[in-house]
Amino acid sequence: MQLVPKSLQSLIEALSVLPGVGPKSAERYAYYLLRSDPSNADKLSAALSGLHDGVGYCSKTYALVEKGTDISPLYSDESRDKSLVAVVADPFDIIALEKTGQYTGTYHVLGGLLSPIDGLGPDDLHIPELLTRIDEDNVAEVILATNASVEGESTALYIQKHLDADTVKITRLAQGLPVGTDIDYADQITLGRALAGRTNL
Repeated sequence: MQLVPKSLQSLIEALSVLPGVGPKSAERYAYYLLRSDPSNADKLSAALSGLHDGVGYCSKTYALVEKGTDISPLYSDESRDKSLVAVVADPFDIIALEKTGQYTGTYHVLGGLLSPIDGLGPDDLHIPELLTRIDEDNVAEVILATNASVEGESTALYIQKHLDADTVKITRLAQGLPVGTDIDYADQITLGRALAGRTNL
């Protein structure tokens, strides 16, 4: 016997694939959308439909850009210091660093962190592109701005081993960030201090 209408069950199953959303949360979200004004569901549906058609990646930094835009404004802006590159795991880490108002360099998004459990190895990240950028842009300093987690530290160490410390300065965000905290959840003051107090490796 079908206890839940198929259309509602389909929505619950679709919401369940989101990280951090368990079966009960998915049921609550789906039921909320069912009870609320139908225009809310329409807006959500339209936003999801246009997601992949409207979002692209910068061919240089791998930051998020409007589809059809090749280079991120954070790279093409002449006022940005291309000799300084902050290496982050995900695009939303850029937003967190930009909110500090203390960083004027460029970024390089890895697209994740090394995680054998999740099947993410060096070949799955944008590490070779980073090494190419360092040569092409005459990068003087690389800030390893990955999370203070096992995966973040492992990724930073891997990149450090593949950089020539004689030709490029390698720094790490200072430990103003609590261990286990994702960079995009850190408050602006803590993140600003971590950025200002980055240390040599």
